[in-house]
Amino acid sequence: MPPVTLPPVVSDPARLEALESYAILDTPAEPGYDDIVALACRLCAVPVALVSLVTGDRQWFKARAGFPACETDLNSSVCAYALEQPDELLIIPDLTADPRTSANPLVVGEPFIRFYAGAPLVTPEGQVLGSLCVIDHQPRPEGLTDTQADDLRALARQVMTQLELRRALLARELTRAKERRAYLAREALRDTQAALTALGDDLDAVLRTIID
Repeated sequence: MPPVTLPPVVSDPARLEALESYAILDTPAEPGYDDIVALACRLCAVPVALVSLVTGDRQWFKARAGFPACETDLNSSVCAYALEQPDELLIIPDLTADPRTSANPLVVGEPFIRFYAGAPLVTPEGQVLGSLCVIDHQPRPEGLTDTQADDLRALARQVMTQLELRRALLARELTRAKERRAYLAREALRDTQAALTALGDDLDAVLRTIID
């Protein structure tokens, strides 16, 4: 099967750099994200929900309900199209009838998905990392109700809140590590200066102390 044509934003360097800044890819499952997909299934009355993060060569699921694989290649991605519209839900009532997805391996083969709705995961800087999506095995011509659409958007914002908290904690740890290195450097300099003062004019001893 030939590869699908993906939106250019999938490989945008700024978007990929933003995704990398969260250091979230390939991390273990976490209850906060698992709770979100469980709620998405319940609120939208679907069997499948995913927190999908789109990299330059795959889509990886931070959390999933009703879907066995933890990642797929981009040829199987529907979420990639959600990257194009950061301010809107991507809703495809029948995946077999949309030219973007009619040949998708997950549509023409197992698990034979038919309906998709995805809320973009948008960073404060406006980059779209992926989507919180819900999926059904039956077409849904009516899509989502207004309430379900609002619920999906709200849950997507909660995903981003969790991601932002993670990035803030990583930044704090990095700052602390830099401060610790600077403190150790200052201590080493102070100890060296004290040792040099004690050595006086013994040049050989001074040189050995500086090297140490």
